[in-house]
Amino acid sequence: MQTRFSTSSGALSRRSLLGAGAATALAHCLPAMAQSKTVLRISSPAVPDDWHAKMWTVFKESLDKAAPNQFDVQIHLNASLFKQGAEPAAMARGNLELTTVSAFDMAKLVPEFSIFTAGYIVRDPQHQQKVFNGPIGDELFKTVAEKMEITVLSTAYLGTRQVNLREARNVRTPADLKGIKLRMPGSKEWLFLGETLGATATPLAFGEVYMGLKTGTIDGQDNPLPTVRAAKFYEVTKQLVLTNHLVDSLHIAIASKTWNGMTAAQKQAVKAAAQAAASFNNDNRIKEEAQIIDFFKQQGLQVSTPYVEAFRKSVQDAYAKSDYAKVWTKGMLERINNTR
Repeated sequence: MQTRFSTSSGALSRRSLLGAGAATALAHCLPAMAQSKTVLRISSPAVPDDWHAKMWTVFKESLDKAAPNQFDVQIHLNASLFKQGAEPAAMARGNLELTTVSAFDMAKLVPEFSIFTAGYIVRDPQHQQKVFNGPIGDELFKTVAEKMEITVLSTAYLGTRQVNLREARNVRTPADLKGIKLRMPGSKEWLFLGETLGATATPLAFGEVYMGLKTGTIDGQDNPLPTVRAAKFYEVTKQLVLTNHLVDSLHIAIASKTWNGMTAAQKQAVKAAAQAAASFNNDNRIKEEAQIIDFFKQQGLQVSTPYVEAFRKSVQDAYAKSDYAKVWTKGMLERINNTR
């Protein structure tokens, strides 16, 4: 009996040890399994109510559905992770995986992309999608990948930019904006665009625009109308001038190092999620732009339409004489114009 008891006890002891060992191994394994998810940190300057902020939730949900338990998508809005314009450098350093990159960001390292920072180049949202989803986009995004180490996944329509003024005034031509401190993002490409509109371009971070308008640090700002509503700029301004000067885009991009580390199936899922996000943004933004003027009138803003051809001529003449036009790929303007 003692021998059997001892053997049984030993067997129990061994089983206990094995069980404890397995539990310990599992305990160590679980964090490793959790850590095996690919982290995708997203930085955006967008306010939560804007469509190009909401689209990141669509991206996350689409990716989680297509590739469950493979990605840890972390969304940071309001430029809470990186300041607007600092995202590409953060991606190059390995501190950020995903963001939206503007033509202005790309033009810093890919000068030929500056053609899309010029006013009155892209006609409308449909034209924009045809340009960037066709051969022109393929060629330019390949250069972007080589020079910036980011991979563009899809193009989102940011909206058609209009001038929004703190105080109402009669604006018919660019001469009527002389002396107006018009807020623009801080890059020289943005500032040049502001100058071509006839204003005094004034750099200011997006998160500071509301207070700048309220206190008079700036006299106005330019943004698509859905952004004007989402950021509540209508509370501290009195006029919208419908210049239609830039059909603007944001390109959903991922750090190439992260992209290249994915399997083919993961790449397909991430790209599809980015396209779903862009489509969500585009559909809702176009719909909102068609209905939004009445909202601003109800808020007491004066909505005026200037002599747009005067603005078009001023902007295009300024760019034609600038150093920017010198680096545009030969024949690119004609190819863009001929894209139907």
